[in-house]
Formats: sequence, C-alpha cells, structure tokens
Amino acid sequence: MRTIKLGVKSSEVYYLNELLVKLGYSVVVSDNFGTATDKAIKDFQLKNNLVVDGVVGLKTWSILLEKSKNVVSPNSKLLSEQNLIDFSKQFNLELAVVKAVNEVESNGKGFLVDGRPKILFEGHIFWKELKKRNIDPKKYANSSSQNVLFENYNKKYYVGGTEEYNRLEKAANLGTDKNFRDAANSSASWGLFQIMGFNAVSIGYQSVDEFVTKMKENEGEHLKAFGLFLKKNNLIQTLRDKNWVKFALGYNGPAYKTNKYDEKLNRAYIKYSK
Repeated sequence: MRTIKLGVKSSEVYYLNELLVKLGYSVVVSDNFGTATDKAIKDFQLKNNLVVDGVVGLKTWSILLEKSKNVVSPNSKLLSEQNLIDFSKQFNLELAVVKAVNEVESNGKGFLVDGRPKILFEGHIFWKELKKRNIDPKKYANSSSQNVLFENYNKKYYVGGTEEYNRLEKAANLGTDKNFRDAANSSASWGLFQIMGFNAVSIGYQSVDEFVTKMKENEGEHLKAFGLFLKKNNLIQTLRDKNWVKFALGYNGPAYKTNKYDEKLNRAYIKYSK
C-alpha cells in the first residue's frame, strides 16, 4: 500500500474508507481522502499509539490491516495475470492494450472488504427500470424513498461501500413484486468495471439474476462481463486500432474529456508495451 494523506484521490483511499467504516468510523466510502477521512485517521492513530499526523503510511496501514484482518477479501476473488492473458487471446488484442484498459477503466478493486462485489446504486435509473416494467414510480416516490427513487440524476445520495447494498435492498423492498428486485439489481453498477445491471440480457446473460450471481464469484467474471460489454458496443476493433479517443468516448461518454481517459489509456499502453 502506498502512502496517502488528505487531498489524495485513489483506489487505496477507497479501501482505506472501507476499513474505517468497518472499524466504526462515519466516513463516506469513496476514493477521496477528505476532511472526514483525515479526522477519522487521526483519531485511529491517537487510539493506537501512532504519530497523529493524518498520513497513512507503513505503520498506520499495518495496524489498520491487523485490526480488520478478518474482513479483508480473499485473494481467490482477485483478477490474475492469466485472466488478462486469456482475455487478450480471446479478443485478439495486444496484452499491453488489455493491461492499459484494465488499469484505467477498472476502479481498482471489484469487491468490498466483506467479500461482496462493489456496487453503486442509481436512483434515477431505478425510476426508469420501474417504468420499463409498467410500474408507476410516482406511486412509490416519497420522503422515505427519496434516496433510492428519483427522476433525475443526483449524486448526493451516493454513500459508497456496504451502504450501497442498503440502498439497493431498500429499493428492492418498495414493493413485493419480483419486478422491484429485478429493477433494483438492474439499477446498480457491478464489480471491477462497474457494468450496469440493465446491460445483463443484452450482452449475453439469461437474466439480471444470472449476471448478479456471476458478479459475486470473482474479478475474472467481472472481466468476462466487461468483454461482453465491449463486444456488444463494438469497441473491440477500436481497441485493436488503439484509437483511445473513440474508445474512451464509447465507454465513458463525453465525460472522458474532463477526466482525460484517452491520454491515460495511451500512457498506460506505452508503459506496458515496453
């Protein structure tokens, strides 16, 4: 684990926030090392006889992992080098291309510390998914459901980590009909590459239930889903051509410009092709 502190934004920070929540701290699980995380770390350092500086280095990481050793996901769920090699052969892609895409487009870790796949629940998508199933979302939209059911995109309800599962369950239980469960699972992004559940059937799964079951297995299954998504959306040839701008637009949408995904992909490819 690399050293991180206030202001850093990375996958390590996401993992740190997961551990802090497991240890009882009230922080939002995200990749942003904000003031709440800084306050929690300083409290943790104080209570564990560490230098109270808010810097999460070797010593702080060691104590954090020791205190939460029984909640760390097993390595059997993690993506392997062989997974990437198999993927490159399957789609006739350079391994360096696959590694570049994996580095830039994956979100660092596909599972929470409790072993469940990482998800992010989208309340505005849930609204649309209910309508697809001939359920009027307006009948279920009220003050108690406002954090899981709303018509327009609003990121203020994101909480990250295990709390996203609480949001998903709340949405699924708004009605007794199984359609609510299917709509809820379809309204979350799943795993390492955050593929939305509503893509499940269109990319080759029998149902959203099968998709969710596969996402619970390991990151290798997350990579398979990613490949199916790329194939469905005609992005494989774009990768073969190493057209990073077109790929970034196809996978991330217009927001790729803000986050410079095309530039990140090119740099990562150059690194892995050496």
